[in-house]
Amino acid sequence: MLQQFGDEIWIADGPGIEAIMGFRYPLRMAVMRLADGGLFVWSPIELTGALHAQLDALGPVRNIVAPNTLHHLYIPEWKSAWPEARLHAAPGLSEKRKDIAFDEILGDTPSPGWAGEIDQVVMKNAIADEVVFFHVKSGTVLFTDLIQHFAKGWFKGWRALVAKLDLMTGPEPAVPRKFRLAFRDRPAARAALARILAWPAQNVLMAHGTPVKGEGRAFLGRAFRWLKPS
Repeated sequence: MLQQFGDEIWIADGPGIEAIMGFRYPLRMAVMRLADGGLFVWSPIELTGALHAQLDALGPVRNIVAPNTLHHLYIPEWKSAWPEARLHAAPGLSEKRKDIAFDEILGDTPSPGWAGEIDQVVMKNAIADEVVFFHVKSGTVLFTDLIQHFAKGWFKGWRALVAKLDLMTGPEPAVPRKFRLAFRDRPAARAALARILAWPAQNVLMAHGTPVKGEGRAFLGRAFRWLKPS
C-alpha cells in the first residue's frame, strides 16, 4: 500500500524477489506527482488491485520508469494497466528486454515531461547502469541497487556471510562491494557523483533498504567516500 514519504512523493513495498543463488531481496517503488497532476512511477513493484486504486486516486500514471537494467520485471503489466503511459528505460535495458517497446532511453538530461521537478544522472556500472534521480520538491535522491541495506538476520547461513563481506548488512546503507569493483571508469563515476552531491538532498530512497530521512547529503558523502579522489 502507498505511504506518503514527503511532499508529492509516495512509496510502496512489494513482495520480495529471489535473485541469483537464492538471495531474496525486498522491493520498493516510489511515485511522484508532477505539477500537471500526472504520476511518475519509479521501479514499479507487482501491481495489485489495491495499489491500482490508490494510484488512480492520486492521478493518471503518465511515466513508468525502469531505473536500471535489473528492475524491469513488472513493466509489462503496468503498461497493460495504463496503456497511455510512456515507458522509460535505463541504458542497455532495451537490448535486454526486446519484448518491451520503450518510449525513451534515459540519459543525463531530464525528459521534458519532468524537467525542473526531477533531475537525473546516469552512473555507468559493469553490473547494471543505473539512473539516479532527485525529486526536487521533497529533496529525495532515489537509488535502485547502488545503495543497499539489509537488516541483521535477513540472510541466513552462508548467504549472511556473503552479504556481510559485500557490505550489505553494515550499520547504515552502503554501496555493495561488488558494485564498487564494477565502476570501471572511475573518472566518469566521479563526475556523476559530483552532480549527485551537488543536489540539496534531504532524504535518500533505495529499492532495497530502509530510507534515510534527513541529512541526505551528508549520508551520500559517507556512502561514496571510497569513490572520491584520494
